[in-house]
Amino acid sequence: MLKFKIFLILFFPFLLMGQNEKFAVEKLKQDLILFKEIREKANSGIYKYRTKKQIDSIYLWAFTQINEPKELIDFYKIILQITDFEGSLHNDTTLPDDFEKKYSSGTVFFPYPVKIVNNQLLLNFKNTEIPAGSQIHSLNGIETKKLLSSFYKYYTTDGYNITGKSIGIGSAFAKYFEFEYGPQKKFSVEYSLPNETQKRKKIILAVSNETRKQNFKNRHSLAIDSLQYSRAKDKYHFKVISEKTALLSIHTFLIGQNAKDKEHLAYKKYLDSCFEYLSKNSEIKNLIVDVRNNGGGTDPNDIVTFSYLSAKPYRENASAYVNFQEVPFSEYLVYEETETHKKQEEKKDFQDELKEEFPKLESGKYFQDKKFNQLLQPDKNSFKGQIYLLISPRIASAGSLFASLTAGNTNAIVIGEETMGGYYGHNGHTPIEYELPNTKIKTQFSIVNLEQNVPKKTNQIFGRGIIPDYEVKQTLEDFLQNKDTQFEYTLKLIEQK
Repeated sequence: MLKFKIFLILFFPFLLMGQNEKFAVEKLKQDLILFKEIREKANSGIYKYRTKKQIDSIYLWAFTQINEPKELIDFYKIILQITDFEGSLHNDTTLPDDFEKKYSSGTVFFPYPVKIVNNQLLLNFKNTEIPAGSQIHSLNGIETKKLLSSFYKYYTTDGYNITGKSIGIGSAFAKYFEFEYGPQKKFSVEYSLPNETQKRKKIILAVSNETRKQNFKNRHSLAIDSLQYSRAKDKYHFKVISEKTALLSIHTFLIGQNAKDKEHLAYKKYLDSCFEYLSKNSEIKNLIVDVRNNGGGTDPNDIVTFSYLSAKPYRENASAYVNFQEVPFSEYLVYEETETHKKQEEKKDFQDELKEEFPKLESGKYFQDKKFNQLLQPDKNSFKGQIYLLISPRIASAGSLFASLTAGNTNAIVIGEETMGGYYGHNGHTPIEYELPNTKIKTQFSIVNLEQNVPKKTNQIFGRGIIPDYEVKQTLEDFLQNKDTQFEYTLKLIEQK
C-alpha cells in the first residue's frame, strides 16, 4: 500500500503574535474558506460519517464564531471542532511550533496524571495531597462531565467513537486544560476518596510542563498502560502460558518501513517460528492475541500477521479510493524538501504513485488498482484452534484493521473495550499536510478511503469501533492494584470452556 508522506521539516518564518494579539476577521475567514476547500477537494473521508448538509452546517457555525477579531488559540479551537466532527483518527491539526512552545511555558499546569476508569476520572499518581484512585468531581468549578466533553475535540477518533478519546485525555489532560481554560496558578479540586462518596476539596498549586511530564512518567498505572503512550521497545512476544493456551502480544505494527525492511523480515521470521511451534503442538487449543496497545504502524505487518489466523483467502480492503491524482492547492502543501525544484520533483513523484495505484475514475473518485489489493493466502501453519482477541480504546489505524479482520473473519472471541479505530473502514495509508497562510495552523489528514474486507455483524454499528463480544472494563479495585482485568477475565473464560 502507498506509504508516501509529506513531513513538516521545513521551517516557516513566523512572527509569533503575543497571546493577547488578535487576527483580523478577514484573515481568519480567508483561512477558514481555504481550509474548507482543501478538505472538500483532497479529503476523501469528509463525507464518510457526515452528510454534506451536516458538514456545511458546522462550517456555517464556524463562520458565525469569527465575526470579530480572535486570538490564534480561539481560532484553533474552531478548526479542531471541524476536524473532530469529520470523524477520522488520522486527522491532525496543530498550532505553529513556536506558538505552542511559548503557550505551554510557565508554571500553569495541573500537576498530576489522571485516568478514565469505568467512566470515572481518577487521580493516577501517588502523592501527599490527594490519594491515588480518588475520583475527581470538578476542577476549578468545572464539573468532570463538562470538562471531559470539552477536551474531545483535541483527540480525534474514527466515526462517532468516544472511548478512544480517553487515551488522549489520559496522556495530555493538563495540556488540554490549559488550552481550553487558560493558564492557571492553582487548582481547586473537588474529589472523593476511593470507595467513598463524601466530597472533599483541596487547593493544589500548578507546576511547570517539565514537572507535569515527569509526573506522567511516574504515574501509578505505568505498569499496565505504559505502552499506550510510548513507542514499545518490546514490540511483540509469544509465550505458552499453560498446557492448552498460548499468548501472542503485538504492541505495535511500527516494525520496519516496508516488506523489504530487515525489522519486518525479522518479525515475519519470528511469526513463522511461533506458528510452526503451535502447528506441531496441537494440544495447544487456545491462542490469546493481545493487541490492546496497538496504535498502528506500517504495511504489511498487519496483513502478514493476519495470515497466521485466517482459515481462508482474504484481501486487505473491499475497496479503496482517493479524490484526486493532481494535488489540489499544492501551493499550501508542507513539503519535506526545501528547494523549489526539489519540491516539484517530490510532488511529481507523489502524483505518479497516485496515478499508478488509483488509476480508475468513477463518479469523481479514483479507485485502487486490483494489483495493490490482491487475494492473499493463509499461512500454511495458520492457527486452527480457538482465538481470543483482546482489544481496547488504544487500537487504531493498522491495529484496528488487523483487529477488524480477525473479529470479522475468524472464530475469534473478542474481549475488552471498543476500539477507537473503525470496524467497517477508515481513512488511512497516505497522509498529506497543508499550512494555512495567515494563521500558519497546519492540518494533516489521510487521503485513502478504505472499506475493510469484513462482514456485517449485528453488534457492529457503522461509525463505531470494534465492539467486543464480552465488554470488560477495569474496576477501581483493579486500578488500585494494577491488575490486568481483561487478561484475567480471558483466562477464566478459557477455564470455563
